[in-house]
Amino acid sequence: MPENMKFGLLLPHFGEHASWRNCLEGSRKAEDYGFDSVWVRDHLIFHPHGMEGTDKTIYEPFVLMSGIATITKRIVIGTAVVIPHRHPLYLGQLFSSLDAMTGGGRIVAGIGLGNFQQELEAVKLPFDKRPEMVKETVQIMRKAWTEPEFSFHGEMYSFDHAYIVPLPAGDIPVWYGGGTPASTRRAVDYCDGWFPGRITFKTFEKRVAKIKQMCVEKGRSIPTLAAIPITSVDRDKQTASDKVNVKGLLNNANKQKFWVKPESGSFQTVEDLAGSFIVGSPSEIVEGVEKYRELGAEHLVFDLRFRYDEWDYSLDLLGRQVLPRIKDLKVKALPRTS
Repeated sequence: MPENMKFGLLLPHFGEHASWRNCLEGSRKAEDYGFDSVWVRDHLIFHPHGMEGTDKTIYEPFVLMSGIATITKRIVIGTAVVIPHRHPLYLGQLFSSLDAMTGGGRIVAGIGLGNFQQELEAVKLPFDKRPEMVKETVQIMRKAWTEPEFSFHGEMYSFDHAYIVPLPAGDIPVWYGGGTPASTRRAVDYCDGWFPGRITFKTFEKRVAKIKQMCVEKGRSIPTLAAIPITSVDRDKQTASDKVNVKGLLNNANKQKFWVKPESGSFQTVEDLAGSFIVGSPSEIVEGVEKYRELGAEHLVFDLRFRYDEWDYSLDLLGRQVLPRIKDLKVKALPRTS
């Protein structure tokens, strides 16, 4: 029997309306409502996208996740996503300690390349070697989480006789974050999930088809398919849209080299952003979720970054008027490609 879809929230720990209190209280409230997960971003030097303002506030993700772990009992805590500015042994230790603190099975290690060169240059890491660093980071963390002592010798990292104690209490799945064709290859190559951020329905559908094809070729199961659409919920679509920098979203969309373009050849309307942006009344948010389900999504994370100034209001609308209508949706089984 197919499993139920899962639903999460991107926490307000960055930008103008960042609030650690809202993150902690919101995580506890999200657990009470029945959300499955909460998520944090990761930056060493936060450089906001133009569409989301210029405020450079960001609370460190592992500090925040530790706080959430101590006041919640069930909800999954994940990174969306960590970037490779930490040494893999240190990153593995952070995830392992978090998992041990929560009793196991509540941590997801989302990981990605990052695209802000200054962050890696600040810690003397080669920006153009991010793919190699991320792959070796995953390899090292998995050894650290399962072996009492190990050595590793790769292109980017090399050491002997390493270990991490405590080991995780359970399995820690690794999800690859990104929406490009290369992101799907990396997810299939060495990860347990694929986790794009903003991505249109048409682009998501194309990437999922490629993932299915690659999984058949490699003889592996399809990784968990997730997405993080920017979300704005309100009493009606116009009110919800008015709270969002739609022009900024359109400008950003037109810079995406690998997104499937609308028939017009460029992103011009809110409708063109469908999938990357779910907007409207609770009923319209449900429709967007249903569309993602039809395309094979298993885990959807609502990104309320344009509504962090109304965090409680938005969370309550989702928790009371959206989640009860979607929490029993079954994951759509994807047919295998022969």
